[in-house]
Amino acid sequence: MAEQKKQQEQDLNQLLKVRREKLADLQANGKDPFKIVKYDVTHHSQEIKDHFDELESQTVTIAGRMMSKRVMGKASFCHVQDLEGSIQSYVARDSLGEEAYKDFKKLDVGDVIGIRGEVFRTKTGEISIHAAEVTLLSKSLQILPEKFHGLTNTDLRYRQRYVDLIMNPEVKDTFIKRSKILSAIRTYLAGEGFMEVETPMLVSNAGGAAARPFETHFNALDEDLKLRISLELYLKRLIVGGLEKVYEIGRVFRNEGLDTRHNPEFTLMELYQAYTDYHGMMDLTENLYRYVAQAVLGTTKISYNGIEMDLGKPFERITMLDAVKKYSGVDFNEIHTLEEARAAADEHHVQYEERHKKGDILNLFFEEFVEDHLIQPTFVMDHPVEISPLTKKKPENPDYVERFEFFMNGWEMANAYSELNDPIDQRERFKAQEELLAQGDEEANTTDEDFMHALELGMPPTGGIGFGIDRMCMLLTDSQAIRDVLLFPTMKTIGGAESKKAAKPAAEKAPEAVKEAIDFSKVQIEPLFEEAVDFETFSKSDFRAVKVKACEAVKKSKKLLQFTLDDGSGTDRTILSGIHAYYEPEELVGKTLIAITNLPPRAMMGIESCGMLLSAIHEEEGEEKLHLLMVDDHIPAGAKLY
Repeated sequence: MAEQKKQQEQDLNQLLKVRREKLADLQANGKDPFKIVKYDVTHHSQEIKDHFDELESQTVTIAGRMMSKRVMGKASFCHVQDLEGSIQSYVARDSLGEEAYKDFKKLDVGDVIGIRGEVFRTKTGEISIHAAEVTLLSKSLQILPEKFHGLTNTDLRYRQRYVDLIMNPEVKDTFIKRSKILSAIRTYLAGEGFMEVETPMLVSNAGGAAARPFETHFNALDEDLKLRISLELYLKRLIVGGLEKVYEIGRVFRNEGLDTRHNPEFTLMELYQAYTDYHGMMDLTENLYRYVAQAVLGTTKISYNGIEMDLGKPFERITMLDAVKKYSGVDFNEIHTLEEARAAADEHHVQYEERHKKGDILNLFFEEFVEDHLIQPTFVMDHPVEISPLTKKKPENPDYVERFEFFMNGWEMANAYSELNDPIDQRERFKAQEELLAQGDEEANTTDEDFMHALELGMPPTGGIGFGIDRMCMLLTDSQAIRDVLLFPTMKTIGGAESKKAAKPAAEKAPEAVKEAIDFSKVQIEPLFEEAVDFETFSKSDFRAVKVKACEAVKKSKKLLQFTLDDGSGTDRTILSGIHAYYEPEELVGKTLIAITNLPPRAMMGIESCGMLLSAIHEEEGEEKLHLLMVDDHIPAGAKLY
C-alpha cells in the first residue's frame, strides 16, 4: 500500500512538471496566456442550447474551463464548462489551421479557453460549436479530480470549494439559488417600503441575543471589543431616530459549536417596523416566504429530504402553551408554581437546572416534545417572559410575551417580537440578565446604557423579527447541512496548534524533532475475553470507514454527541456516542472513523442511533481514558474492514 501511494505521488509530480514545462514553452514562443487581459464573450452554453433555432449557423464566442478532450487525428472534440453549464465544441485542423490545431492538442483538461465558431448540431443530435478559433486564456497548473473522484472527502470539499464548484454542478446551482434568494428578499422588502441599512460588527457590548461572543482587541484605541451576536439594538436605535421600516442582512458571530445547522459566523436578517406588532410580523413572514419560493423555485411547494412543505397554505398559528399541551399532554395553565413545574418535569423526564424558573421549564417541555412535530410552516406564539428579555408583555397575562418563533421541518426559522419599548421595564430585564451572567450563564446580556438612553427618548410601538438566512437557503435548496450553503464555512486550521509552533522567527533555530515518548506504565486494560467467538458470527459484523459530515451535542444530554456520517451509501447515517467528555463536536468534523453499520437502530434521547463508533478504552490511575478510532483520510467512506 505504501509503495503504491509513493508511485501515485511520483506520477502526479511528473504530470504537474509536464504542465509547467508546457507553460514555459508557451511563454518562450510568445504565447503566454497570462498576458491576455480580456476576451469578448457573446453567449453562454445554456443560452445557445435554449435558442438553437435562432443561433444555428451563427458565429458565437464562449469561454470557460475545458472539462474533457478527445483527440482523433485531424478532428477532435472538447467540452467547455461556463457559468450556465457545458457545451461541446468540434475542433478540426482544416478549420483552425495546422499550427493552431497543434496548440489545441497540447491543451490540458482544466485549462481556461475561449472558442469562436458556428453553432450546429452533430449527427448524434448534440448542439455544438464548430470552432474556427481556440484561445488559451489561462493555463491550469494543477490537475482536477476525475469526475469528482478523489474529492469525496467532505472536509476537503468545504476547504477547496473552488474545486467543488468546478466538479459538481449541483453545488454551483445551490449557490446561484442562494444569491437569487437574497435578491428576492430585497426585492420584496423594497416593495413593502423597507430601507436596507448597515450597523457595526465591532461593538463594546454584544447584546440582542442569548449567545457567547467572540472577543478581540482594537489596538488604536487600546480597547477590548466584541463581534456582534445580533443586529437588534442598533436597528432599534434607528426606529427611535424615525426610520420607520429598516432591515439589515449581515454576518453575525457566535462563539459556539459546529453542527449541521450552526456555524460560528452566519447570515442573519433582522427587520423592524414601527407602529405594528408581532401579528404584523407574522403576516410579513408568511408573505415573504411565499414570494421568495415562487420567485426562486417557481412554486410554493418545496421538498426537503423527501418531505413536502406547502408555503401556499395559511401557516398554522399556535401558542406555546397549547403546543405543549397538544404534544406532551401537560397543561401549564394548570401549573401555578415553580414546584409544580419541577414535579411535572420530573414525571416526564425533562432535565432542568436549579436556576430555571417555571417559564424556562415550559420552554424545555416545548423543546423536548413539540419542535420535532413542526414540519409544516407554523408560528408558535406567546413565550414565557423568562426566556424573552427584550419583548413586550401581554397586557392580559404579564407572565407571557408577544413573541413568536417560526418553525419549518422542526427547525426554528425566525424569531419575532412586539418589541419592548418601556425603558423602565427594559432596565429591569437587563438587571435580571446580569444576575444570570453572575451565576455563570455566558450567554446572558449586560446593560447597554446607550441603548437605554435611546429608549428613554421614546420608541414607538414596533414589530421586529430575525430570520436565519442560511437555514432558509438550506430548505429552499434541499441542502442537508449549513456548510452546504456557505461558500466558505468555518474550518479548523490544518495543523491546528502545530502550525503555531511552526510560525517561530526564522532567526530562531528550531530544535531537532524528538519523537514523543509515551508512558504506558500506568495503563490498565480489561482482561482479554477467554470465550471464543466463532468466525461466522464475527464475520456478520459490518465494519466500515465513515466520514464525519457533522457533529453536535445532543440537547439535554451532557454525554451524547450526535454524528451525521457519510458511510458510502449515499444516505446520511446517524450514530449517537457518549463521548462528549473526551471530544468537542467541532474537532471531529471531517475525520474518518470506524463504525459497525449493521446493528439494529437503538433509540437514545428520542433519536435513533444506527450503528456504533469504535473507540479504544483503558484505565489510567483510576480514570477511564477513551480514544475514537481514527484512520487515514485517504480511506474512502464505506470502505469495508476485513
